[in-house]
Amino acid sequence: MLAVGVLAQGTSAITINGPAFLIPTLARRDGLSLTDAAIVAAAPTIGVMLTLIAWGYAVDRYGERFVLAVGLAGATAASALATQVHGTLALAAALFVAGAFASSTASASGRVVVGWFPAHRRGLAMGIRQMAQPLGVGIAAISIAVLADRHGVATALLVPCLATGIALVAVLVVVLDPPRPERTLAASPNPYRTDFLWRVHAVSVLLVIPQFAVWTFGLVWLVDERGWSAGAAGALIALSQVPGAIGRIVAGYVSDRVGSRMRPLRWVAVAAGLTMLLLGLTAQSGWWVAIALLVIATTVTVADNGLAFTAVAERAGPFWSGRALGVQNTAQFLTAAVAAPLAGAAISHWGYTVAFSLTALGPLIAVPLIPRNEGELPD
Repeated sequence: MLAVGVLAQGTSAITINGPAFLIPTLARRDGLSLTDAAIVAAAPTIGVMLTLIAWGYAVDRYGERFVLAVGLAGATAASALATQVHGTLALAAALFVAGAFASSTASASGRVVVGWFPAHRRGLAMGIRQMAQPLGVGIAAISIAVLADRHGVATALLVPCLATGIALVAVLVVVLDPPRPERTLAASPNPYRTDFLWRVHAVSVLLVIPQFAVWTFGLVWLVDERGWSAGAAGALIALSQVPGAIGRIVAGYVSDRVGSRMRPLRWVAVAAGLTMLLLGLTAQSGWWVAIALLVIATTVTVADNGLAFTAVAERAGPFWSGRALGVQNTAQFLTAAVAAPLAGAAISHWGYTVAFSLTALGPLIAVPLIPRNEGELPD
């Protein structure tokens, strides 16, 4: 179940993030302006943001296996269509539909992991599942960019088509819906009547700010401020995803051992805030420690994802967690869409020292909002 959950989420990441690696080919070979190429690349992400909560409701209503099968089948078909269409608008529309279907895996694959693992192993399992996104992005970067450059956009888009097709077969062969209690009023109370989920959503939004600031502008900082070549800077950013993925697993494992998701989340928030503050203070210096801090920031700013995701699913319960996870992901996507341009504006006006230091406010404000849930993990 865990392996197929990682596969489904990873192929979804290829579908959603892969078109970004088409931009050079679209602009250079196909004659699109950089703006039009960026719109094509953003189309699947827009599809994701508009459908996450609806897919979450479908998971609550119809189950994980059904949603994964329908979503992956739709993503496969839409990606196949994208290889055949002509024109910028038609391509963007096909990729929008592919992203809308691919977003089904966010709640459904998470629910498969949460439902089949006991609480004392769930944090580790979800940390492993959270590796799917960087793995998917890495595969997309290697395959789609090269194929697009050598053989064109249509050939490159066969990658998400084949990936989601393989994941669909795996889901149909392996995945079973986790057991759920009989649906009754007592078994499905509205978890939003207390403030726990609202606070975790707010904390996750605040912790996304430094994450996307580092992801978006770390490479630019290395090139513009430290004089690195684009190739060397890209290699460092890519390699820094490895400790980032490992950090998610470690955070999940620690949460299982200490019996709480919130305590490690608080530690991660403090570490992220202090690291971003130190990175800001050293960004304009020539010190090598600033580069080390960039790698550390890339690791700690993503370590919270699995903790918050698991906590939301556990607290929301089997009849609400699909929607709750949809809200969680939608809020993070929207925040990321706003945070990146705001960070860019701060860099343009005040420089990297101020911009990176300001992003430290997000996790530091988040610390007192983290619920003090220090008891035993749920059954």
